[in-house]
This record gives sequence, C-alpha cells and structure tokens, in this order.
Amino acid sequence: MKNVILLSQAALVALSVTLAGCVEDSTSSTDTATSVSTLPPDTVEIPHDHPSDGPHHGVLIELGAEEYHAELVHDEDAGAVTVYILDGAAREAVSIDASEITINIKHDGNGEQFKLTASADAGDSDGTSSRFVSSDEHLSEDLHLEDANATLVLSIDGKAYRGDIQHDHDHAGHGHSHD
Repeated sequence: MKNVILLSQAALVALSVTLAGCVEDSTSSTDTATSVSTLPPDTVEIPHDHPSDGPHHGVLIELGAEEYHAELVHDEDAGAVTVYILDGAAREAVSIDASEITINIKHDGNGEQFKLTASADAGDSDGTSSRFVSSDEHLSEDLHLEDANATLVLSIDGKAYRGDIQHDHDHAGHGHSHD
C-alpha cells in the first residue's frame, strides 16, 4: 500500500511539473497574441490560405466564412460572365447540384436579377456543375456601373450562400483589372 501511495505522489508531482510548463507556454503565446492584436488594424496582415485571384484569373468571391469561393470571369469582348465554384482555398473546382445560380445587382435605386446556367466543366460528375455561364449583355454592362452592388446567390449541399462581388470598375486595358 505504501508503494501505491508513493507512486501516486510521484505521478502528482510529475503532472504538476507538466501542467506548470503548459501554463507557462500558454502565457507566453497569449502575450505574443496580445502584442499583435494591439497593433493598428492597418498594420496587421491577416493570412489567407488562398490566392488573390482564381485559377482562371478572375475575381474571387468569398462564400460563407471562406467555406467556399466563387470566381467571376468577365469576358468583355464576348459579353459573357462565367462563375466557377471553388473550395475554401480557391484552388480546386467544387461541383454542385444546381442548374443555375443568381447574380443580383442593385444600381440607380433599382434591382435586377440574372441567372447563370450550369455548363459542366471537364471534371464535373453527371448532374453537377462547377461552372455557370451567362451571355446576357445587360449583366455584362451592369457589372461595370459605378454604383452597382452585385451579389452572388447560390446553394451548396442545401445551404444558401451569398457573396459580394467586388468587381473592379477600372476599364483600362482589357476592361478590368485582375489584382
């Protein structure tokens, strides 16, 4: 019995030393986090695990808490808009079970709704699509209006997503920038 008590006491001492080390480590990492968070917001770089533009060199649209992304590619010469559905890292295509997605645009106090139809890409399985297309000239034009607020609306696995489209209104060169 005496051996059991001694072993228990030794285990408690070892556990106390281990926990003390953990507390010390967590305090130092908390101090680091505190010092970073006290910097002015414009000096803190928030890391993202995705590129600034999509694999097709389009504008990225955040969906959810970066659960997914969409990539908007605007072919101004053809007057076409293509939206690709991507994973959270904005690198891989995600096929969804939808025949269409929607872009809502509000400008000049008026709202318009545009449907983009599924156009399955090479890697999409039957009945799904990661690519949606519109050749509606009004959508193409409205995306360039200075006062236009555009939102992508779609559903992935039964969950509704909305994402603000931050389309650059700089029309120099080929029509818009891919920064």
